[in-house]
Amino acid sequence: MKGYVADIEKLTLENGDFRRVLYTGKNLQLVLMTINPGEDIGEEVHETHDQFFRIEAGTGEIIIDGVASKVKDDDVMIVPAGAKHNLINNGDVPLKLYTIYGPPEHKDGTVHTTKKEAMENEEHFDGKTSE
Repeated sequence: MKGYVADIEKLTLENGDFRRVLYTGKNLQLVLMTINPGEDIGEEVHETHDQFFRIEAGTGEIIIDGVASKVKDDDVMIVPAGAKHNLINNGDVPLKLYTIYGPPEHKDGTVHTTKKEAMENEEHFDGKTSE
């Protein structure tokens, strides 16, 4: 099959992994994330990547180039390439979301169960797509 079709809300709500790459195309990548209470994604900058986030459950705060905004389920955020950002779960339940990178950021099929595992196994897109 070419492309990817799925119930993204169901998959996002069921996901317990910090990072799970679902699909990698030539120009974009779909990733599920769960950020536990008190955790964050870690301040980062993607110099050549735009990033879209959609929250399906939980509450938090996103900081983009020093500007903080409260976020909750059903909210979306777009971080343009070159912007310093961090997404923080300041609620009391896991923050469940999916993110789309354009172009891809991670190796296809990557699964990091915890943030610690993700930090210890930093990897980047190697040009191999899901198809």
